[in-house]
Amino acid sequence: MGCSIDYFKGQIMSKYELGESKEFDGMILFRVIALIAFSDVDVGDVGGWIEKESNLSQTNNAWVYGDARVQGNARVYGNARVAGNAWVYGNARVAGDALVTGDALVTGDALVTGNARVQGNAQVTGDARVAGDAQVTGDALVAGDAQVTGDARVQGNAQVTGNALVSKLVNTIHTNKYYISIGDTHLQIGCQNHTIEEWANFTNDEITEMDTGALEWWRVYKPLIFTMIGEKNV
Repeated sequence: MGCSIDYFKGQIMSKYELGESKEFDGMILFRVIALIAFSDVDVGDVGGWIEKESNLSQTNNAWVYGDARVQGNARVYGNARVAGNAWVYGNARVAGDALVTGDALVTGDALVTGNARVQGNAQVTGDARVAGDAQVTGDALVAGDAQVTGDARVQGNAQVTGNALVSKLVNTIHTNKYYISIGDTHLQIGCQNHTIEEWANFTNDEITEMDTGALEWWRVYKPLIFTMIGEKNV
């Protein structure tokens, strides 16, 4: 006997199958091939590379394009897109209507969701979260437990790390000695990332211990930095 109509009720048609395989750094990945049309994908379209079916949802419009790779325990679902030469791995998740493209890297336990965009050579790693309409571009790094949300823009060589929360533009300045990244609540100078309040209250001895020549530099740039912070938050 053939299957009754009731058998097919509630069954989900696969939207893609796994095609050719290729080794990347010792890991075998497979091309995805569309079985149905959805979003901007037509039947038979060849997408990017995944390690296993759990990397890419069989429902909604999520897709991996071009030479992008998704592997490990990483997941792409919802209407999310991973394109270009982007690489998503570890336990990372790309969800919602998010786009990860260019040579971007999303790894660790990071989450990119909402309408967020991660592109260029940007990296999102650790437990970081990029959400809302946020954009992380250029050579920017979002790491640790950092959250970039709202209409935030993290660009250039900016680094958002630790427990930083950014919901606006991160201003990045390159001085003769350090990069300076100014966020909503945190200020990163070189490798030192602290709250703006902490920077305002550091003693000369604490600044001296941070790096050779740091105090001399700080005496010159502190007034300029805090003027910029005031203008940014107006």
